[in-house]
Amino acid sequence: MPALLKIDYVELPGADLAASKHFFAKALGWKFTDYGPEYFSFDNAGLDGGMDGTKDAVAKPLVVLKADDLDAALAQIEAGGGEIVRPIFAFPGGRRFHFKEPSGNEMAVWGE
Repeated sequence: MPALLKIDYVELPGADLAASKHFFAKALGWKFTDYGPEYFSFDNAGLDGGMDGTKDAVAKPLVVLKADDLDAALAQIEAGGGEIVRPIFAFPGGRRFHFKEPSGNEMAVWGE
């Protein structure tokens, strides 16, 4: 039986991080943690998430799953028919990879 991977984080693309942060704070009451000039995470939103303003950001919201064993999760995704579109890479907080499921939606899996 495959390991259960649960939704842990939602990442949004951000063309204007300052304007989005102002909106989320004023309209929704969210709080933030900055990770450099091109990324912030949001808190107090019901589900953890962040906004990515880098040139490599995906064009649509990205659902991020969490795995206890990232390498095993990658093998599990491949065995299930997922297409790896970004191999495992490091980021502040851990490592992750991106994949597409059969309908073409890009998703990610992260681990500490």
